[in-house]
Amino acid sequence: MSSGSSGNCTLLETERTRLLVDAGLGKKETLRRLATVERLVDRLDGIVISHEHSDHIGGLAQVLGQWRTTVYLTEATHSEVNRILPESAQKRLDHVEHIRAGHRFIVGDIEVSPFSIPHDAIDPLGFTFRAGGTKVAIVTDLGYLPELVKFHLRESDCLMLESNHDLEMLKVGPYPWHIKQRVMSRTGHLSNHTVSEFLADSEGFDAHARYVVLAHLSENNNNPDVARISAQEALGRRPGTAPYLGELIVASQDTPHRTLDL
Repeated sequence: MSSGSSGNCTLLETERTRLLVDAGLGKKETLRRLATVERLVDRLDGIVISHEHSDHIGGLAQVLGQWRTTVYLTEATHSEVNRILPESAQKRLDHVEHIRAGHRFIVGDIEVSPFSIPHDAIDPLGFTFRAGGTKVAIVTDLGYLPELVKFHLRESDCLMLESNHDLEMLKVGPYPWHIKQRVMSRTGHLSNHTVSEFLADSEGFDAHARYVVLAHLSENNNNPDVARISAQEALGRRPGTAPYLGELIVASQDTPHRTLDL
């Protein structure tokens, strides 16, 4: 429903189960975006939190006010969330289950596999979700792509991957130098170039996905056309024996994307 520095939130649903991945939007905006894609959500079976940064938990208390449900997050992230949120908001986290990288868990008919990612948060996670023979991977907020992360992304039917910034736009952009260094670091965010090198590499990216979604684009240091062109050029460099035949999508901060049926 939303991906970017102003708020991240993704809805996954099967016939039996609804999961929200991160809760970076307030209740009103979450409901508005659900209505835009014609989704009437009367319940949630869980909210899965990747890490404690405000664009991923900023709307958590409001969303829990709308849907009382279980929040899944690591113990370290839970501690940070409690430190960040006001006491009134903390009280709404009354159903919490602690999760750990490398330990799968089940919500309804969805199997969730969390794995560690390199980012400057207390215990950040990426996720894959499996249901009915379909696999979805959601990985945003990471400074580089370790081999372990690439392994988890393989055989995904839908891959949502951060393509945060264009390096040149970042270097000449408005951020103070220490913020630029943070973004470019190995615990910062993925550049278009890094993502493109991954997409072009037939050993790294298996081209299995029906959809590749470029996510978490910076409003100041990227734009959708630049990210798309970079990724398309990379996919065009793949060997003829391993072409990518799926759809490339650029997620928007402001507008929810159409529902992707898998």
